[in-house]
Amino acid sequence: MSASSSPRAAPTRREDLLAGLGAGGLWDLAVVGGGATGLGVALDAASRGLRVVLVESHDFAKGTSSRATKLVHGGVRYLAQGNISLVREALHERTTLLKNAPHLAQPLPFVMPSYKLWETPFYGVGLKMYDALAGKAGLGPTEFLSRDQTLALLPTARPAGLKGGVKYWDGQFDDARLALALARTAAAHGAVLVNYCRATGLVHSQGKVAGLHCRDEETGRPFELNARCVVNATGVWVDELRQQDGQATGHPVGLMVAPSQGVHVVVDRDFLPSGHALMVPRTTDGRVLFGVPWMGKLILGTTDTPRGDLPREPRPFREELEFILGEAGRYLVRAPRAEDLRSTWVGLRPLVKPLGADGEETKSISREHTVLASRSGLVTVTGGKWTTYRAMAEDVLDKCLAAGLLPRGRAGVTADLRLVGAPAAGAPATSISAAPGLHLYGAEAGEVDAIPGSDRRLGGGLTAAMVRFAARHEYARTVEDVLARRIRLLFLDAPLAASLAAEVGALLQEETGVDPRAAEFRELAATYARLPV
Repeated sequence: MSASSSPRAAPTRREDLLAGLGAGGLWDLAVVGGGATGLGVALDAASRGLRVVLVESHDFAKGTSSRATKLVHGGVRYLAQGNISLVREALHERTTLLKNAPHLAQPLPFVMPSYKLWETPFYGVGLKMYDALAGKAGLGPTEFLSRDQTLALLPTARPAGLKGGVKYWDGQFDDARLALALARTAAAHGAVLVNYCRATGLVHSQGKVAGLHCRDEETGRPFELNARCVVNATGVWVDELRQQDGQATGHPVGLMVAPSQGVHVVVDRDFLPSGHALMVPRTTDGRVLFGVPWMGKLILGTTDTPRGDLPREPRPFREELEFILGEAGRYLVRAPRAEDLRSTWVGLRPLVKPLGADGEETKSISREHTVLASRSGLVTVTGGKWTTYRAMAEDVLDKCLAAGLLPRGRAGVTADLRLVGAPAAGAPATSISAAPGLHLYGAEAGEVDAIPGSDRRLGGGLTAAMVRFAARHEYARTVEDVLARRIRLLFLDAPLAASLAAEVGALLQEETGVDPRAAEFRELAATYARLPV
């Protein structure tokens, strides 16, 4: 298989996956966590020819990795903070991602409206620096806009007091489907990846980590996986496994993650009927606010609120929703109200604590990723952001090799490795901004369309064939898997998603023979549509 070609996905029958877990033998690498980072590590290692297994306690990208702002970006605000190295790395990785998954990640123009005379030159010069750092990887030039040009691109921007604007380029993507593409590409290179399989503990031998204990969450069947190296890539939850390791080896460890939550709200596109995103460079709390056209809707966000607990389904605080709606109302002719919300969702960010930073506000804690190897050999990675998942994975493999935990072999190839579904060069362009549909499947669209039920439209762009494809080829086990992450309706229109639960559940039951948990999904969807008290 050529590194530059799109690989053929492996089958995802659960019986086969569990048989792979039970086959025994020694794995080179066992990864815990099926989010962006863990999946990136599994793909990097498998594409080097290593024997790789990955287990995820829930569905792939169930946590933070499906709850991003949907931007593939170099980090404009990191540039303002003077973190040039982080911006350079992210801009490089942005180019790589757009090249390797063009059906799931694409360029997007942004407009920053200026309501003070100094804003256009001030922010424009900064964005010109952004262009300069991108160099040949730039997606388009930064442009200074007149008042009329700004309103032409943002037709519902508040005209009163508008002086002009700045246009620049970044990217956007479908985070959950990108995670799925990583999983399926890793499987195509021989990795065994199993969702709904919980790591229950570490295997230690002579004071060193030697593998994992895990349990299939559907049947309760336990497995023991022996591995040369174990990577803990569980995002905001990494401290749980680290502390287990420390207790088992007699070397207790402190917490390394200070979680922060980011809230997003979704409204209809008519609040900003444009192919350009809105960027507010400085809100009343000093953060950036985005209005991003995505899959036929408009995403507004985000916040940065410290959180001490780690719920699997975090919910927004009322003051966060009021903040987002209030800030959006300062820039749009028609201010969105609470009753306009189609869905609200929250992602927990794994911000890494610097030494002695207990109690610090999360805006001062590092957004960069951290890779640590414990005395026992447990390798932990956390922090970072979606855009740099591939570079993070390379850093993890470098750490494993430097620690002597993996055999040296082929160099990494993921910089030029196209993901499952990536269309051939010259294929017609598709748009992540458009409503969900067959275009999200890229080169596999024809395969999906050939499944019985392609003409049975369920709603929101979803067909019966897509549900069957999700069960047969995309690891889907539950209604939530399909409606939240295979097709993004829970994140776009929670009431609509809830109305499709019964039909989707019936199709999944036919395909998998297990309870698709439709009633549970309807309860979840109600929380995405319900405002906090």
